[in-house]
Amino acid sequence: MDAFHLTDLQKDILKEIGNIGAGNAATSLSQLLGQKIDMMVPNVEIADFNEVIELVGGPEQPIVGLMFQVEGEMTGVMAIVFDMREAEYLVQKITYNNQSRLSEQTEGADLDIAMSALSEIGNILTGSYLTALSDFTGMNLQPSVPHLGMDMAGAIMTMGLLEISQVTDYAIIIDTEIRQEEESHENINGNFLFIPDPSSFQKLFAKLGWN
Repeated sequence: MDAFHLTDLQKDILKEIGNIGAGNAATSLSQLLGQKIDMMVPNVEIADFNEVIELVGGPEQPIVGLMFQVEGEMTGVMAIVFDMREAEYLVQKITYNNQSRLSEQTEGADLDIAMSALSEIGNILTGSYLTALSDFTGMNLQPSVPHLGMDMAGAIMTMGLLEISQVTDYAIIIDTEIRQEEESHENINGNFLFIPDPSSFQKLFAKLGWN
């Protein structure tokens, strides 16, 4: 697949799909957290894997990554990436425990609780985005059980995308903002990545009316 750039119209279409998914996810997160949550998609890009690592903070940035296999009429990988501190904050909100800490040294019951909380967030976000994409394209798409990792961005992205990187070099990057109306905490920013295999990229483009 040759390098390319999205047109403004193509970005708008992908942002619309992302915002529909974000709206559905916000409803589920509001129920989970017991407070009003808003989500939006400020930007969508297509970038190669080296650019992806830089966009999530560089290879040395500590992150939490959740990886899903996409199954159905398109195949590929979906990934959700949060800065370690923002992932920790989400765990604190979901577990109602402001003393929860998240790091590479987290272990035992604390690690199990954190992974469960983050996996729940990942399932909500991925399910919502895939449902929006399915509705928009008419294709049946399902996520696998998530694989969660905590490490430097370079290690997470290299290992998590190792298999699919053998067949494609590009990811659709959907920037995501999570806003809490009742909190003074800054917006939580995450990166949502969709990496279809080459044939699925072509299916997606065809369904969206792009040559």
